[in-house]
Amino acid sequence: MDRDELYQRQVIERARAPVHAGPLEGATGRGEGTNPMCGDRVRIGIWFDGDGRIGTVRHQARGCAICLASADMMAELAVGQDQGGAVTMGRTFAALLQTGQDGEVRPELMVFAPLRQHRSRIRCATLAWSALEAALTGTPAEDSKDG
Repeated sequence: MDRDELYQRQVIERARAPVHAGPLEGATGRGEGTNPMCGDRVRIGIWFDGDGRIGTVRHQARGCAICLASADMMAELAVGQDQGGAVTMGRTFAALLQTGQDGEVRPELMVFAPLRQHRSRIRCATLAWSALEAALTGTPAEDSKDG
């Protein structure tokens, strides 16, 4: 199975059966993002554990398979991170998609690397990460500032 096939399969499977979807009652942080180009929307709820690390992330995403799969992976990978680690992970992921720099990208996220060839779809993959950063920092998601 080549990389593009693996990407398509994993994205579709994750979009069809998200593990971390739904509202998070008692969230200690909330963020959202909208992609005005295609209408994707993501709402994030986060809860911190007693050590200042992310204990739970839930997403409510509406959009394409890329957006849904990325939101679910983000919710999984952010758990256990502190604020700085989660923000850095999202920015590193965006750099991979925009420039091809894969420095410290989590291996699970490499499945999205083929999006570099489809620049209009990059925002679909990074939207959930922007919403996470908004939840962590209290600022509007970067994608939402355009719309």
